Amino acid sequence: MSESVHNRIALLRAEQGVSRRELASALGVHYQTVGYLERGENSPSLDLALRIAEFFGVPVEAVFSLRPFPRISDQSGHSA
Repeated sequence: MSESVHNRIALLRAEQGVSRRELASALGVHYQTVGYLERGENSPSLDLALRIAEFFGVPVEAVFSLRPFPRISDQSGHSA
C-alpha cells in the first residue's frame, strides 16, 4: 500500500506571496526540499509538517491531507 500525502504548500505560498527560498529559509531546509514537498515527491516529517503549518498560521490539516484537496474552482467564494 503506497501512501501519498497531498499538500497545499504552493497555494499557501502564492496566497501569502512567499517564494520557495523564503519558505525554505524560514524552515531551515534547502529550497529544493520545498519543491519536492510541493510536488509530492517527498513527505515531510511530522516536525516539518507542523513547522510549515505554523509558518502559514493554519492548522496542519489545512496544509496536508491523505486525500486530494478539492480544486479551488470547486469551492465557492472567489476573490479577485
